[in-house]
Amino acid sequence: MIRVRLPSQLHSYTKGLAILEVDAPTLSSLADCLEENFPGVRFRIIDEHNRIRRHIQFFVNGEMIRTLDHPLADGDEVHIVGALSGG
Repeated sequence: MIRVRLPSQLHSYTKGLAILEVDAPTLSSLADCLEENFPGVRFRIIDEHNRIRRHIQFFVNGEMIRTLDHPLADGDEVHIVGALSGG
């Protein structure tokens, strides 16, 4: 299983859950799994061109990853981080 830590701005889509465990071989399939369980969340992290949104960062075991085809292995930890802005 892959442990996923979600930013607070996605908690309204995940029923308040901050940490999830999923079975996914790639970041793309992880996003699909999140969407399957929490409709609407994928669009918040992946754009209409199937790319990670500019304000979202994925970290796999502490390493920043920018491609959705990045492989995942059992025991990996994925942090999804969202930039905050405002004035």
